[in-house]
Amino acid sequence: MVKSDDWIKRMALEQGMIEPFEESQVRHGISYGLSSYGYDIRIADEFRIFNASRSLLMDPKNFDENAFDHVKADFCHIPAHSFVLARTVEYFRIPRNVITLCVGKSTYARSGVLVNVTPFEPEWEGFATLQISNTTPVPAKIYANEGIGQLLFFQSDEVCRVSYKDKKGKYQKQTEITPSRI
Repeated sequence: MVKSDDWIKRMALEQGMIEPFEESQVRHGISYGLSSYGYDIRIADEFRIFNASRSLLMDPKNFDENAFDHVKADFCHIPAHSFVLARTVEYFRIPRNVITLCVGKSTYARSGVLVNVTPFEPEWEGFATLQISNTTPVPAKIYANEGIGQLLFFQSDEVCRVSYKDKKGKYQKQTEITPSRI
């Protein structure tokens, strides 16, 4: 079942599920914060911009960090038909009986910018690494410290048998933009 804003607020304030936590929608620029059935996450001001001139192959088993320009700025230009890696402003602690899904904000989707994030599994903790794609034939601009996607929280009646923490997941407690790991 998708959880309501009251449940999300209670979990964020009592159990630190989302930090920092905005108790209502903040509408300066692209909105973020608590919404009716989810939470709109923000993108931090650190970006890893893929530079195709430095890479002949993108291999998730042999990730080449040198294929990325590291940028800290208030905005980022994503090259045409390319992508960037970034992270959320918010730090998450997902309860053992919850899984989240993230969908992109419509403002960006209508501009050809797509957000991809894998589910936050039960007992996953950390800043989320985001992959943001520009599907257009021209550069696209994204803005730091503004909304980038919406998290939906699904709560089970039971706790899971094996959580992300139990299996010692390789992306547990990440504190920065984290590339592919094997």
